[in-house]
Amino acid sequence: MAQETLNEQTEDLSSLLKKAALIAVALVTAVVLSLVAVRYSQASDPYVHQVLSMEGDGSRGEAIFKMNCAVCHGIAATGEVGPKLLGVSDHKTKVGLINQVISGQTPPMPQFQPEPQDMADLLIYLEQL
Repeated sequence: MAQETLNEQTEDLSSLLKKAALIAVALVTAVVLSLVAVRYSQASDPYVHQVLSMEGDGSRGEAIFKMNCAVCHGIAATGEVGPKLLGVSDHKTKVGLINQVISGQTPPMPQFQPEPQDMADLLIYLEQL
């Protein structure tokens, strides 16, 4: 009798663990799908799409950076008021970099939407840091 109760409890525990694993997989899947949806919507933004379709010029990007960004990020992108940007492309995608520049969502950084070619040039420069 005790062995039957133990077997039933083991089966119940096993069933609960399987359900928990399925719920965990469903949650991870939902998170991944929402991230993909966000990335897709960002990349499908006409401005972002236009910037990504252009070939950037790093020299022009450096000049744009020095005129618009260096006051806060430092002339060598080592940080001042704003954070250092050296290696920024190691942890931000192209779409992420573009959105960071144009969004104005990280005060005190102002909203700034350069012409698409200027953004493509700046993007290349940021990726070279």
